Amino acid sequence: MASFSSSTSTTQKLSIFLTIFSLLHLISAARNTPLEDPATTSLLQYHQGPLLSGKITVNLIWYGKFTPSQKAVISDFVTSLSPNTPTTKSHIHHPSVSTWWNSIGRYYHIANKKASTLSLSLGKQISDESYSLGKSLTSKHLVELASKGAKSNAVNVVLTASDVAVDGFCSSRCGTHGSNSRMGRDKFAYIWVGNSETQCPGQCAWPFHQPIYGPQNSPLVAPNNDVGLDGMIINLASLMAATVTNPFGNGFYQGPKEAPLEVASACTGVYAKGAYPGYAGNLLVDATSGASYNANGVNGRKYLLPALYDPSSSTCSTLV
Repeated sequence: MASFSSSTSTTQKLSIFLTIFSLLHLISAARNTPLEDPATTSLLQYHQGPLLSGKITVNLIWYGKFTPSQKAVISDFVTSLSPNTPTTKSHIHHPSVSTWWNSIGRYYHIANKKASTLSLSLGKQISDESYSLGKSLTSKHLVELASKGAKSNAVNVVLTASDVAVDGFCSSRCGTHGSNSRMGRDKFAYIWVGNSETQCPGQCAWPFHQPIYGPQNSPLVAPNNDVGLDGMIINLASLMAATVTNPFGNGFYQGPKEAPLEVASACTGVYAKGAYPGYAGNLLVDATSGASYNANGVNGRKYLLPALYDPSSSTCSTLV
């Protein structure tokens, strides 16, 4: 992270970073700069609502055409989130996806909940290759698609193909998360992420594509050799972290409820130590492919994951 004057507060530092990086990499709805709160040293406020807990299934709803290898990139990432994967632990090198995910436990401790109460597992995978709702979707369509997954104890993830347009996609968001209730009872959380490869990779797949604004450094090599899918992983990871810590709009966030600053968006554009505007940080590089990454997953996968805001140190925490 670039150096600042010692008179600048931690929150102000992150405000400056967020303002600059938001031009390079949009994650969900339009973001607001952090608000100064003299009553707390933490950037994100806890609004006393529930965090996701218990055994949660992550269901994938594929909308449009995805290849089997593309689906494997996403499903392997979800499986990698759990530290108790069937894969022999010695086969997963460090730093790992599960180590990144476990850092979210800090928020459970702040909320007086045990970090171990959340357990994720890969659930159903539903494919809609016929574009049943067309190729131009609204937010209402996204909720309809998400409803195809489990109605309770679930995070239903809608993934749209590169030829599907979604309201606000590219212009103000690369994905989003929310919740929906069924008959006023069961509530489930959902996420939508789009494949930006042909529509706006400079906004939603940076640093694997040159940004549309800011320094025009050479893009990094994507760890799974798919700019669109590796960009989706970054956005999905960010939104998964936001979903469990702010599932129903009254968890951890700062700013307006309609466009909140959350655990990953507070560190937009930061992926490793030494990051600064236009530079993702000092990442690991695969000796064979030249791909940049910061986390290892199951089946030999490598991923690039965003930094998460650490409330205990008021900094953006990275794996490398």
